Amino acid sequence: MGLASFLHPRLFLQLFLIYIFVVSGLIINLLQLCTLPIWPISRRLYRVINCRLAYSHWSQLVLLFEWWSGTECTIFGNAEDWQRFGHEHAIVVLNHNFEIDFLCGWTLCERFGVLGSSKVVAKRELAFMPLVGWTWCFMEVVFLRRRWAEDFHTVKRSLQRLKDYPENIWLLLHCEGTRFTKEKHAASMAVAASKGLPLLKHHLLPRTRGFCTCLFYLKGTVSAVYDCTLNFRDIERPTLQGLLKGQRYHADMYIRRIPVETIPEDDKECAAWLHRLYQEKDALQDEYERSGVFPGEPFVPPRRVWPVLNWLFWASLLLSPLLRFSTSVFSSGSAISIATFLSALLLGSLAVRQMIGMTETHKGSTYGQSFNKDK
Repeated sequence: MGLASFLHPRLFLQLFLIYIFVVSGLIINLLQLCTLPIWPISRRLYRVINCRLAYSHWSQLVLLFEWWSGTECTIFGNAEDWQRFGHEHAIVVLNHNFEIDFLCGWTLCERFGVLGSSKVVAKRELAFMPLVGWTWCFMEVVFLRRRWAEDFHTVKRSLQRLKDYPENIWLLLHCEGTRFTKEKHAASMAVAASKGLPLLKHHLLPRTRGFCTCLFYLKGTVSAVYDCTLNFRDIERPTLQGLLKGQRYHADMYIRRIPVETIPEDDKECAAWLHRLYQEKDALQDEYERSGVFPGEPFVPPRRVWPVLNWLFWASLLLSPLLRFSTSVFSSGSAISIATFLSALLLGSLAVRQMIGMTETHKGSTYGQSFNKDK
């Protein structure tokens, strides 16, 4: 990166976004640490506070998606279903084809007012990722080692604790377990052929054990499964780096609400049901490729102003110390101090970009090697 590029005004805005995200995230993590003594006194109060703190951090990424890049997500489906969104506990089944599909899920949560209380099932390595990973640790997110003998008890304990959660939960699940690539797809379809399962064109085989376990231990708590199938127009391949640069994408998502009482309780029947669901998701993607739209009525949930107000709060709080420090550095006239300051900004930007890169497709988990152990 040349000096002229580094000094470009847009890059300074990107660095300021990163600065606010990092510093506010560290403050939020510290505040979350201070809430730990509340847990044995009032678990409800602990959760309410941490939902607000998590929202204050995660909504900055939603702001990056909605306001900074101008990306919009149009949902398709049944208007009657949308009336229930945000008013019930639900398991949300998302396909896992894009680097920012998790952010599309978060944006959907934000539009329906459940971002702060949303949950995920994530690989354990992400618990050590600064900021977002640390926030997840306080938010009772389920972390997996991807060894089912150990993970089963972790999932069971974690889900049972959520039964008395004071706010509506959306548990966001990527049942494929890892992001789609051609190599992983080939390995997955080899497994499908060996098990006599129908081949999928746009998805990997779903990991049925995790889904069935979540459904079993959350029955009586969750009311429905939301089947979400995401795609981007004009064969766009969106990235977090692209969003940070202000690139606009066009997301379409088909969502249907499936009441939990219509899903079989028996493990084998539930697994078969999930495989059929992914066959239907595959057919939806075929239809999208042919027509450019999903079936159903299109709807764009209105943006909420809270992510903007939240970001403005942190910007007003953190801008003054940044200006004072940078002014003192440049007014000192010391070439070493100025070079050190600019280097620190550059290294900080690269560090956040590297952290973002931890989610890139080619760095996802292996597929096929462990699938046979799953189901």
